[in-house]
Amino acid sequence: MRRTRRLRLCTAGALAASALFAAPATAQATEPNHGQLTDLVNPFIGTENEGNTYPGAAVPFGMVQLSPDTGHNTGYDYSQNHIRGFSLVHLSGVGCGLGGDLPVLPTTGDVTQTDYAKYAAEFSHDDEAASPGYYRVGLKTGIEAELSATARTGVQRYTFPATGKANVLLNAAQSLHTTVSTKVEILDSRTVRTAITGRGFCQDTKPYTVYTITRFDRPFTAYGTWDGSTVTAGSKTGRGGAYVRFDTTKDRTVEATTALSYVDAHGAAVNLRAEGGRSFDAVRHAAQQAWEDRLDDVRVKGGADSLRRTFYSALYRSFLAPNIGSDADGRYTGWDQKTHRTEGFTYYQNWSLWDTYRTQSQLLSLLAPREARDMAISVIKISEESGWLPKWGYGTVETNIMTGDPVTPFLTNAYQQGLLKGAEGYAERAYRALKQNADGVPPADSPAVGREANKEYIADGFAPYIKGRPHVKPGDSDYDHGASATLEYALSDAMLAQMARGLGHTADADRYAARAQSYRHLFDPSTGFFRARDASGAFTGPSDPAQSEGFHEGTSWQYQWLVPQDLPGMVGLIGGEQAANDRLDSFFAYDRLLADPAKTAREVWVNGPYDYYNADKYNPQNEPGLIAPYTYLSTGEPWKTTDVVHAALTLFTDGPTGMTGNDDLGTMSAWNVLSSIGLFPVQPGYDTWGLSTPVFDRVDLTLDRRYFPRGALTITAPGTSAAERYIQSARTDGTAYDRTYLRTGSLRSLRALDFTVGSRPSEWGTSAQAAPPALK
Repeated sequence: MRRTRRLRLCTAGALAASALFAAPATAQATEPNHGQLTDLVNPFIGTENEGNTYPGAAVPFGMVQLSPDTGHNTGYDYSQNHIRGFSLVHLSGVGCGLGGDLPVLPTTGDVTQTDYAKYAAEFSHDDEAASPGYYRVGLKTGIEAELSATARTGVQRYTFPATGKANVLLNAAQSLHTTVSTKVEILDSRTVRTAITGRGFCQDTKPYTVYTITRFDRPFTAYGTWDGSTVTAGSKTGRGGAYVRFDTTKDRTVEATTALSYVDAHGAAVNLRAEGGRSFDAVRHAAQQAWEDRLDDVRVKGGADSLRRTFYSALYRSFLAPNIGSDADGRYTGWDQKTHRTEGFTYYQNWSLWDTYRTQSQLLSLLAPREARDMAISVIKISEESGWLPKWGYGTVETNIMTGDPVTPFLTNAYQQGLLKGAEGYAERAYRALKQNADGVPPADSPAVGREANKEYIADGFAPYIKGRPHVKPGDSDYDHGASATLEYALSDAMLAQMARGLGHTADADRYAARAQSYRHLFDPSTGFFRARDASGAFTGPSDPAQSEGFHEGTSWQYQWLVPQDLPGMVGLIGGEQAANDRLDSFFAYDRLLADPAKTAREVWVNGPYDYYNADKYNPQNEPGLIAPYTYLSTGEPWKTTDVVHAALTLFTDGPTGMTGNDDLGTMSAWNVLSSIGLFPVQPGYDTWGLSTPVFDRVDLTLDRRYFPRGALTITAPGTSAAERYIQSARTDGTAYDRTYLRTGSLRSLRALDFTVGSRPSEWGTSAQAAPPALK
């Protein structure tokens, strides 16, 4: 039986959405006049207004991210004009300071300052450039600096003025995090070695150590080290840093390669031998080719160059993390702080799971399944070696930043996407770790907090919101955010239930599926919204959902849609489809959006990169609401998903302010990519892909045949534009298709997904059977 409804005519609003497409609807669908896809990437996007990205050099998922630091707490801020050094470790889009290890800066003259804030070099953006795998800047000191990278090394080329005092400063004691201890050694006339122990990310953490070795392409003419502010010429050891000097009166260029290891000094030397020894130009060319190969897996046609630049820049950022953690010899430092060796996989680290489980992990499962498999194995190894699964891991330590249970949908996604198959038994090993995490809490001597409020959640059906409860361990506490923790636990239980059922653990599956309904315990009939409950079970905090408490980086308005496991049930609580659609329309300011999508997105939705609270509207800059636009797929009005998604995409532009909030290791960039091609993971942790109108006429995906036997998928929407954005019909390999979602199994068998678009909403996807089903 089909549902019929009065479709709203949106022609005037469609014309106002032209900021996204910025090209006539009749524009020919041809490739841009660029030599390579890397020419379309702007690494400066997000470096202003707290996007917290970095413009420096890296290869896909590389251990090293060699980039300038200007004084911002996460590294680089486009609005600043002094560079303190080019350091080895950065994470794209994080909200707190970490990394920045071993800032290196070329100078001339005598070395008199050891504080990088004082010896920082001025520069202008007019003399600065970046592209994937390459960065260059002209310093006002007359020195040109160029950076490139391999997986485990950063390569520098400095062009000095003619002088007998051309220096390179290697500052071990100053980083973006808290430095605990440092050691610097001049090993010979070309080589400097350091060990840097640091700690801290948003809050305190266990200490971790990075080891570096830097090899120059010619001998020093002089050198020295410093401790504090005391510089000692000719000294071979120090704690603060070192300088090395060259005579550039004839040969003005100095090249250096710095290798990094999280294991030991031997590991850094192994990485240098394995990946060093090539010229700067050779390394730059290889890095660019690595990025070209990666970006070439997605070919788009249609749209203006600005749209393509924004899209490919987002695709680039989606492949920056997680990062290789194992050395070239396979050794890595586990979370038990012991040395381990890989067997048949690459070990990865840096896990912003509260963010990435919603978008980026699914994008990597689609476009980089081999790496995504190794990433999932790495997370399993963390559990097996340290005793518990991670929440937000940096390097070799747990930070416990953010709340809920994000590791569960991350790993269940890997299972559902078929990444854990094989004789190694990774699916069952992952399940054992997830079951431990879902049914208990870590012991007191574990750095992990896991599901901190699990005891109460299992007993009472909700995690209590307890204001001012002392933190037992460093990091965030689920008790500080009991309402959102409950919703996140319930989501994870639903995804774990599906994995348990697939593996034949039927009793567990039934138990977790029942627990996944715990979201209902937060629903307050008197307000019609979710509310936090205190330890006694009473609803607590203001009754106004825009002023609600107990939700992490959001309000009840944003979190009410975070029930992807059971949207029909949530809609029923609200009062049915009409009530849900009315509330969604209010949430997205839908009437205003139709009149002016771009203005509504910027002036109604966006308040500031860290303004999470006291709002009753969609917040597209932060993770809790990333799935929300796709709720309309489940309420019989799927065309509104396209309206909202395309309005949100106008927030992404191709300049430094082209992101409205933290990128969070590619989370927001992956949202852009997936939403732009019309496939979105609407049930994170499962294998359901919601459908909306692509912003390109054609998207050609090259897929790994080990996981996608067809090896390719083409998505078309001829004539898609601001005015022609509504799906009229869809076809899968030529057969009519009327559902608003696909499962991964179907994607694997497809060659083509074709949309016909028009200027008005249609009946496509509005039947009762069209919506993604609830998970049982």
